[in-house]
Amino acid sequence: MSEQLTERVLKVIAASKRIPLEQVTIDSEFQQLGIDSMDAVEILFALENEFDISIPDEDVRNVRNVRQMAEGIEKLVAAKAAQPADAAASQ
Repeated sequence: MSEQLTERVLKVIAASKRIPLEQVTIDSEFQQLGIDSMDAVEILFALENEFDISIPDEDVRNVRNVRQMAEGIEKLVAAKAAQPADAAASQ
């Protein structure tokens, strides 16, 4: 997983939850950060905007920590990058 992508995910989570960045690590559990389902929705929207991706609802149902979130984002970013330019433009 790229360090740059991880840092961006950590920053989005910290900003969305309004907690200090140093409290959010790749190994943080959402419950330990005080992230509830409403916070998770806000974070998802922020991550979609940050990475210009669409996160399917079914992909996030079992995400419980920052590492799982970052790994999922990385897969979606990679899949988007692999799309032909004309397919991406039509979405």
